[in-house]
Amino acid sequence: MATNVSPLQSEPVIGPNQTYGSVTDKIANICLGKQAPPVFWYIGLLTGLALMGGLGHGALWLFLNGVGVWGLNIPVGWGFAIINFVWWIGIGHAGTLISAILLLFRQDWRTSINRFAEAMTLFAVSCAGLFPLLHVGRPWLAFWLMPYPNTMNVWPQFRSPLVWDVFAVSTYATVSALFWYTGLIPDLATMRDRATGKVAKTIYGIFALGWRGSARHWERYEIAYLMLAGLSTPLVVSVHTVVSFDFAVSVIPGWHATLFPPYFVAGAIYSGFAMVLTLAIPVRYFWGLEDFITMRHIDAMAKVTLATGLVVFYGYMMEVFFGWYSQNEYEQFMILNRMSGPYAPMYWMLIFCNGLTPQLLWFKKVRFNIPFLFVISLIVNVGMWLERFVIVVTSLHRDFLPSSWDMYYPTFWDWIIYIGSIGQFLVFFFLFLRFVPMIAIFEVKHLVPLSKKA
Repeated sequence: MATNVSPLQSEPVIGPNQTYGSVTDKIANICLGKQAPPVFWYIGLLTGLALMGGLGHGALWLFLNGVGVWGLNIPVGWGFAIINFVWWIGIGHAGTLISAILLLFRQDWRTSINRFAEAMTLFAVSCAGLFPLLHVGRPWLAFWLMPYPNTMNVWPQFRSPLVWDVFAVSTYATVSALFWYTGLIPDLATMRDRATGKVAKTIYGIFALGWRGSARHWERYEIAYLMLAGLSTPLVVSVHTVVSFDFAVSVIPGWHATLFPPYFVAGAIYSGFAMVLTLAIPVRYFWGLEDFITMRHIDAMAKVTLATGLVVFYGYMMEVFFGWYSQNEYEQFMILNRMSGPYAPMYWMLIFCNGLTPQLLWFKKVRFNIPFLFVISLIVNVGMWLERFVIVVTSLHRDFLPSSWDMYYPTFWDWIIYIGSIGQFLVFFFLFLRFVPMIAIFEVKHLVPLSKKA
């Protein structure tokens, strides 16, 4: 009997020739060294280590000389530190969305990409956490932000959005790590049982927590995993909402907007899915994972990127509308300054990257053109960084008092710490690809019977 099947559902979620054994062999052999890493892996890891060395050098120089080595000045007290913090937090959102929300909605296409998307979340949050620590100037005293018991009763200022960030981001990182690790346990047991070396068998065995695959184990696993998914889902919304409060609770034109919470959340999912595409496409190609990360996954991620990109573009238009409709001369000047001031090229590049380029994703030929889609994902990543730059710098460098106006120019140390954080992300990610199952083996196995029916 004929049934109506959507174009997305007609695409397979796993290659037609896969079996339970072939799924385990393909993914496990990468971790156990039975499949040699491609040259791409060595290049990526060495590049990340080199950039990470620059991060260490920049951080050491900062500790010795203070935050004055950055390009900060009187009107622009926030520079690359807050820009990069918000950018990295946004990138980390797609992992939790793919894992938690799509799990609750029972979307089977998430299974091949959720593992490394979750890992991407953890690594991005670790990079984001660097910048507030560096920005405080004395990171060894950062524990003052926590409400620890002390005799002098010097408590954090809970009315400060920056303190809210500490709790929101630390909670997000903790729950995301638990969710990721819980999902790994069955696969770590598989690695333990298949490993031949004593060291690998011991390490995988420790982290597998005695998993034996019994009915009791699976029952408790399902309960814990579903509960963590439920906890993670509101965090997707709440974390970047709290980050947006860093700006929205102020009175600065360009920041004081009720639009910011949903606008920031949509932007985070937008940049996060773009980064998942940026990582998934080369990983899929160099490791030969076309049977696991199929065109259905690529198409679905491109559609989510398009949908969230439209919300972000709507936010840009509403900012312009609010500036005009408010008839507030400061808001109107802020919009005019963004469009025609000294940072106007950054603003129009932002519109091109985040507003115009994603419109190509309306076309199926573009979504199914892998090289072109990879370029679009890179453009979106650049555009989302430009968005944070425009929000921070153009709202501050010309504030209420013209006598205090000044330009913001990032220094060499700004750039080296930012680029070094990218290196840290690459190192963590490439080590993860090599030593941890990058695809959830047991979840993909659930799709094998479905592929045979198709």
